[in-house]
Amino acid sequence: HDTIVFGITQSGETADTLAALREMKRKGHHTMAICNVIGSSIAQEADGGIYLHAGPEIGVASTKAFTSQLSVLAMLALYFGRLRHLSFEAGLRIIDQLEQLPSMLEETLACHAAVKEIAARYADATNFLYLGRNYNFPSALEGALKLKEISYIHAEGYPAGEMKHGPIALIDEKLPVVIINTRDENDAASQVRYEKTHSNIVEVKARDGIVVAVLTEGDGMSSKVSDHVIEIPETSDL
Repeated sequence: HDTIVFGITQSGETADTLAALREMKRKGHHTMAICNVIGSSIAQEADGGIYLHAGPEIGVASTKAFTSQLSVLAMLALYFGRLRHLSFEAGLRIIDQLEQLPSMLEETLACHAAVKEIAARYADATNFLYLGRNYNFPSALEGALKLKEISYIHAEGYPAGEMKHGPIALIDEKLPVVIINTRDENDAASQVRYEKTHSNIVEVKARDGIVVAVLTEGDGMSSKVSDHVIEIPETSDL
């Protein structure tokens, strides 16, 4: 009874999420909804929650709903962190970075020409592999999902640390591998993750795979061994 259950949904009508929420309520747990559609079934069913206010879903690959969900979850983590052990200064740093997101997104979208060129080159590929470590693994899953939903190309997201346990057998000169390997210069743990994922890039190249790397601006290591680079602004891993 000390557990809060969050139901995360764009539509508020996702049947399996609604069923799980009802089951948790039946067992006496508090339920919260993170939802985009006001007055939806899950919004009404939950004890409380947060509306995303991301605007109407135009297509099923709703990137704005996903990014809004991440923003809300980051703010929730910040709130719970401040109630427990997170310092005031660390909290301010996270808030400052959240406020910078709109300008960072604008900067990131300047990669349009590079992305268009990569897409044109590999539009006939029948499979894609997306790899990410730690925070970047869910992004790899979402990237693979978006490619499937929009282009009908088979794509699979996988944790970079588990590449050797299966996916490595599929890598050849026909397989584009999207590897997210950003880094936070001020975080020692981030640097370790970066170097481990860099070794994944080297392994893919050793098997003649095609590497499309999503890297932090000014990257001087992974960029040199990747076939294509998409740069994003530097920020904290979180």
